[in-house]
Amino acid sequence: MNHWPNPFIEQRADPFILRHDGLYYFIASVPEYDRLEIRRAADIDGLRTAEPVVVWRKPDSGPMSQLIWAPELHCIDGTWVIYFAATHTHDLDTLGMFQHRMFGLTCDDADPLTGMWWEKGQVKTQFDTFALDATTFEHQGKQWYLWAQKAPDIAGNTNLYLAELENPWTIKGTPVMLSKPEFDWECRGFLVNEGPAVLVHNDKLFVSYSASATDENYCMGLLWIALDADPMLASNWHKSPQPVFTTSDENKQYGPGHNSFTQTPNGDDVLVYHARNYTEIEGDPLYDPNRHTRLKLIRWKENGMPDFGIPHADSL
Repeated sequence: MNHWPNPFIEQRADPFILRHDGLYYFIASVPEYDRLEIRRAADIDGLRTAEPVVVWRKPDSGPMSQLIWAPELHCIDGTWVIYFAATHTHDLDTLGMFQHRMFGLTCDDADPLTGMWWEKGQVKTQFDTFALDATTFEHQGKQWYLWAQKAPDIAGNTNLYLAELENPWTIKGTPVMLSKPEFDWECRGFLVNEGPAVLVHNDKLFVSYSASATDENYCMGLLWIALDADPMLASNWHKSPQPVFTTSDENKQYGPGHNSFTQTPNGDDVLVYHARNYTEIEGDPLYDPNRHTRLKLIRWKENGMPDFGIPHADSL
């Protein structure tokens, strides 16, 4: 099926779909921000009705005890890994930001839904600051870690950083900053680059990301690099000066973003994202549960660049 119902899964923000060994796995933020749950199905459409399996619940106290955000599920050299962000408090720090850090869980069993998950603690970086939205990918024979973090000496909220991994929960070497909020569309409400996702097509590696506040200003930007270029050299990366996926008033789709990518069995690339279908949010948008998971096929232009189009209207 290439025309999926919209919404695809309701009240699941920050959606991530992994295709692995012919099966599809789904993980996302739940409205309660209190647990990690995985769904599995033989095809993408089956994820809609697949039974969620809770593989981890937050403890009552400690650094992983509050606001469990944006999990991703990966399989690295036979080890299952879940990255997520968490904090010890709902309180904001002196800069007015949440106090999240990034954490990792691993499972060495064949089945991540029934296997034992082990807490590996915080994934530490060059700064002890607000950090979230980690993803990982294999490229040029190395495993990479890509995430969003606040830099002490850069105005705004989060920038995007890349580093090699020593193991799934430990980065190696000095990270490089790939992008920071600089254009108007990245700085509406908040100065944000977050939610990176990796997509390879022909001779390029793309990194999509989300920008601005999580209301109708939320949108997607795009970075790219030649496959044979050194990803640790910031000057090798290109950045679109315009957003690539934005709110559609016509289709009543607001704040599309925090995406991931998957593929259909025949190799078509699929954009997995969340968006709301209204703008009248009471209170903090973070606590509005109606960021629904949505899917859309990606079209490729003749010049090798992705065309994400506009968010589809809700299905009747």
